[in-house]
Amino acid sequence: MRTLIIMAMLVAGLVFSGQAFADAAGTYAGKCAMCHGKDGGGGAMAPALKGSDFIKGDAAAVKSVILEGRQGGDKKYSNFSIGMPKFQLSDADADALVDYLKGL
Repeated sequence: MRTLIIMAMLVAGLVFSGQAFADAAGTYAGKCAMCHGKDGGGGAMAPALKGSDFIKGDAAAVKSVILEGRQGGDKKYSNFSIGMPKFQLSDADADALVDYLKGL
């Protein structure tokens, strides 16, 4: 019986983590891909995220840029005409998006 309960908990954990990944992929497609490219390779409006040292680095810094944006003097890339807008996401959704970006 105890083994069955443990197995059920493991399966539930895998299901929920898969759901978070699917949600993060949807968030990326709906909020990020237009500027950063469908595959994270960048575009005319924003830099590549795929393979980026910034994305590979500190997760808290990536999350901060997602939630706070980069405008004006905080804007990192002068060759792009627009800054990074801030997005209203829950902490859990922002964390899932950061995990998704790290997997690009």
